[in-house]
Amino acid sequence: MRLAGKVAVVTGGASGFGRAIAERFAAEGAAVAVLDRDRAGAERVVAGLARPGLALSCDVARFGEVRDAVDAAVARLGRLDIVVNNAGISHRNRPMLEVGEEEFDRLFAVNVKAIFNMAHAAVPHLRAAGGGVILNVGSTAGIRPRPGLVWYNASKAAVHGLTKAMAVELAQDRIRVVALAPVAGETPLLATFLGEDTPERRAQFLATIPWGRFSTPNDIAQAALFLVGEEAEMITGAVLEVDGGRCI
Repeated sequence: MRLAGKVAVVTGGASGFGRAIAERFAAEGAAVAVLDRDRAGAERVVAGLARPGLALSCDVARFGEVRDAVDAAVARLGRLDIVVNNAGISHRNRPMLEVGEEEFDRLFAVNVKAIFNMAHAAVPHLRAAGGGVILNVGSTAGIRPRPGLVWYNASKAAVHGLTKAMAVELAQDRIRVVALAPVAGETPLLATFLGEDTPERRAQFLATIPWGRFSTPNDIAQAALFLVGEEAEMITGAVLEVDGGRCI
C-alpha cells in the first residue's frame, strides 16, 4: 500500500472531492482525519473507510477550530504526514458587482485564509515528523477564469500562488507543497458554478473541455494520491491540472 503508516488530515471531507480523497488514502493504508463543518457527514465517511479514522467538526475559516482539530488528530492518530486543504466554496455564477461584501469575505476566508490557518496548525507537526506534504485544491478557474465567477477565480489564483511560495519556504523542512487544479466536477458545487443547472448550461461548460466530460471525485482522488506519494518526491510547488485539456 502506497500510504501505509501515514496520517492524513483532509478538510471538506464529508462530500465531493474531499470524501473521495479520504477514501482513496485510507484504501492505500493511511489513517485519515476527516474535517468538515458537517460533523455527521464526516462521521459517515469515516465509518466507511477501509481503516479506522477520525471525524472532526471544523470551520476552516476559524483559526482556533483548525488548530484544535489538527491537535486532536495528532493526539488520536499519533503523528501528521499529509494535509489536504480541500474545503472550498464559491459564489453563484453571476456578474461581479452582484456579489456582496459579506459573501466575498466568506469566500476568501474559506478558500484562502483557511490555508493560512492550516499552515499555523499543521506545519509544526509536519516539522516534528521530519517532513510531509501539503496538498492544496485550487481550480482551473484560477488559471483560465470564466465570466460570472470573478471573485472565485481570484481566490483560486491565490491558492496557486501561495502554493508556490510555501513550497520554496518549506523545502528546507522537507515539506512539499503542491496543488491540484480540477476542472468543474460532479460535486455539490457544480450548480453554483453553472448559475443554474440546466442542460443548456451544462452543454455550454462541457464545450470548453476537450475531453468532453466534467471531472469526477475519483479523478481528483487518483491525482491527489500521486502527488502525496513517494513517486512524487521531486515535485513541489507544482499545480497539476486535472482538467481534460481545459487549460490548454
